[in-house]
Amino acid sequence: MTNAQSTPSQIKLLVVDDEVDFLNTLSQRLESRDFQCTTASNGNQAIQEAKTGGFDVAILDLKMPGMDGQELLKILKEKHKFLEIIMLTGYPSVESAVECTKLGAFGYLEKPYDLEKLLGVLKDAYETRLKKKFPHDQKRMKELETLASGEPMAALRAMMRLDDLEK
Repeated sequence: MTNAQSTPSQIKLLVVDDEVDFLNTLSQRLESRDFQCTTASNGNQAIQEAKTGGFDVAILDLKMPGMDGQELLKILKEKHKFLEIIMLTGYPSVESAVECTKLGAFGYLEKPYDLEKLLGVLKDAYETRLKKKFPHDQKRMKELETLASGEPMAALRAMMRLDDLEK
């Protein structure tokens, strides 16, 4: 598992693949283009990383032993509503592409991947994330402003409850 230091301008990626050499190579290529990458070699590890990672986009391998990419996709989308997910597979099929899309995948790419195409899909996924999250953030700021104007301890407890919903 790699976990690079983040700067405010970096997009945070979770990259999941059971082929460790491929995982490390992909992560290094993306980090050289100023992404912050955290890697996981299986679904359970990815779920643990996602709990505290605050990721913008995830890249998931479709075929992995144990928990496969579709199952991981479903879990991540349920728990992280603004996380955009790109599936990357060496075993593409129309059926799996349709199923992944139904489960909320933003993109579905074949291995071997074209780096420029992947970068384009990452850009589009991040833009989509921001478009979904921005109205939510505006609404949340209005709620926080209203709460902050009330009695201090009641306002603090209400703000903490609101914050816990986002974790």
